Amino acid sequence: MEVGVLIFATDYSIRTDELAIALEERGFDALFLPEHTHIPASRISPWPGGADLPKDYWHTHDPFVALAYAAAVTKNLKLGTGICLLAQREAIVTAKSVASLDMMSNGRFIFGIGGGWNVEEMNDHGVEYKTRFAQMREQVLAMKALWTEEDAAYHGEYVNFDASWAYPKPVQKPHAPVILGGETDYTLRRVVDYCDGWLPRARNGFDAAANMARLKNFADEAGRDVSELSVSVFGAPADAGVLAGYAEAGINRALLTLPSAPRDEIMGLLDKYAPLTA
Repeated sequence: MEVGVLIFATDYSIRTDELAIALEERGFDALFLPEHTHIPASRISPWPGGADLPKDYWHTHDPFVALAYAAAVTKNLKLGTGICLLAQREAIVTAKSVASLDMMSNGRFIFGIGGGWNVEEMNDHGVEYKTRFAQMREQVLAMKALWTEEDAAYHGEYVNFDASWAYPKPVQKPHAPVILGGETDYTLRRVVDYCDGWLPRARNGFDAAANMARLKNFADEAGRDVSELSVSVFGAPADAGVLAGYAEAGINRALLTLPSAPRDEIMGLLDKYAPLTA
């Protein structure tokens, strides 16, 4: 099992290129970045993580720009969005960003996506909360067509375009893996329907073996081979015993959480966590 990190890359935290170099030097597998385009000041939608929303959420860099900086200074580090709020993005433009970053990184991009929780943020993008997952499914299917077909077309309720040429194509074949965040049964049905992997959060006593069994059950129901699906645990604890259990259960990657902090604090944490990558 590989060990990577996730961080809200902000205007006050360590530079992403400096972090990427340090991660690769210490043997970490991947760097994942969350995103929020903005946070409406009304703050009507409750944050699922508690009462007070951390300021990280409205200070994030665009993940594709930040990961491009990370790609430019590394050779092996995987680069992921965790998560990209896909429904808030236009499908054709996002497909271009994914393919470009995958090509420029020589096939190191992982496209982590999710539905999101902030209703006001979505509404500002013209997205309805209740239909965000239906929209996201169409976006993924349309993007896969753009990544893999010469004359790509898609006709749906939310995404609609006639035969088109779109380059570059991703280096990874058939395309950069699409992995979906969430923990519900609905999430797992979506994973086996149109994704390439699962990105569950390590919360509420995440049981690795039980959750891998859940994924297999849904894959079997859909007639899909579960071995085709990667599993990366988002926000895994920096605990060697827990990570060993993840590995035994067949999880592919654990992502440790770094705070949005300056360089010196982050470097100290990386040195502390580095033995977990062995």
